Amino acid sequence: MEEEEDRIQNLRSKATELLLRKEWKDSIEVYSELISLCHDQISNPHQNLDPNNLPKLKNSLCLALCNRAEARLNLQDYPQALQDCNEASQIGNTHFKTLLCKEKCKKFEFLSRTGAIDISDWVLNKFQGKPPELAEYIGSIDIKKSDISGRGLFATKNLDCGNLLLVTKAVAVERAIVPESVFQDSKEQAQLDMWKNFIDKILESIKKCVRTRDLICKLSNGENEDQLEVPDIDLFRPDGEDSSTFHDKKIDKEKLLNILDVNSLVEELISAKVLGKNSDVHGIGLWILSSFINHSCDPNVRRSHVGDHVMIHACRDIKAGKELTFAYFDVFTPFRDREEKAKNWGFVCKCKRCNLEKGVCSNQEMMEIEMFLGKGLDNGGVVYRLEENMRRWMVRGKGKGYLRSSFWRVYSEVYESERSLRKWGSKVPLMWEVMREL
Repeated sequence: MEEEEDRIQNLRSKATELLLRKEWKDSIEVYSELISLCHDQISNPHQNLDPNNLPKLKNSLCLALCNRAEARLNLQDYPQALQDCNEASQIGNTHFKTLLCKEKCKKFEFLSRTGAIDISDWVLNKFQGKPPELAEYIGSIDIKKSDISGRGLFATKNLDCGNLLLVTKAVAVERAIVPESVFQDSKEQAQLDMWKNFIDKILESIKKCVRTRDLICKLSNGENEDQLEVPDIDLFRPDGEDSSTFHDKKIDKEKLLNILDVNSLVEELISAKVLGKNSDVHGIGLWILSSFINHSCDPNVRRSHVGDHVMIHACRDIKAGKELTFAYFDVFTPFRDREEKAKNWGFVCKCKRCNLEKGVCSNQEMMEIEMFLGKGLDNGGVVYRLEENMRRWMVRGKGKGYLRSSFWRVYSEVYESERSLRKWGSKVPLMWEVMREL
């Protein structure tokens, strides 16, 4: 008996250490061994178990089940985590940690299944305090071959504006404060340090989890896009394939760097606000499934960073079969600026907006308008010239919205200036007319 008690104690210590180190998969294996041993001790009539030790043994079993549930919760295995909590509550229905963990499991299982995620209270509270806890969720989307580039995410049913499509947690995120006021060399060094730390976190993650390693391998490294296989989206679900499906293969470090270079997302300025930090906070992370979303300067979904999660919402109605796209960079800028940014990303954007503006921007009048911007001339005059030229070029509807979006900074400065409005108010469109077509 003493030998069995020592074994239980050793397993408990080892499992707890793994749990504290966030080595979820390994801790689950050790807790499973501990749970099996406790079950054997309790149920085996030939053990001659001391009645005084029975409550202690049951408490060990209850705690082991609860801790295994916590580890499974962190691996997004919500059904199994809930099953552990239910079994633990049958042993000790007043065990405080079990009750807390069970409620959390029930909540996350529901959110993961339905996508009924509400962060409105936190938003209305101006993002104060800790970001809300989110469950991973995959909505009505699928991975298919893309006409834009390689693979993409597509809607599998008609979607309404505002529909939640995806919530996914980062494999790793690295953030740092990089003040805009510092010298360029210092800024570049800070960004380089941030990138290095980010890579180290990715390496640590794939070292711990075969599944993560395999899913990262399915991402593009920027080469032979058209020849890439289309993975089954079920592989990415929180309750997806068993780990035995995944292959324990090493990633060549150069290939990994290429994958991260192509797929890592930079947290935007708005994300820093959502995180409750100042605008000098810069962040970079890898969100695997959202990496399949291609860029468009006329996107139909938007991403929001909440803690270490990314939430993808439809920003307009989307028909079934349409590809989902979001902006990789600020698209409220003129065509030539966006063209240069896309070039830095390593692609050429061929969306409807860019195709329209490419033709318009070859006009001498448009080139003059862009020159006026660079010279810091009266913004009201720039807006007036653009509106007059759009009328002459017979640009209407969506096309007019595209061009106004490209010069939105100029429009907004006019609307915010009483002086400009007094001078140009009768010659420029009303703000609500512009907003309606953006």
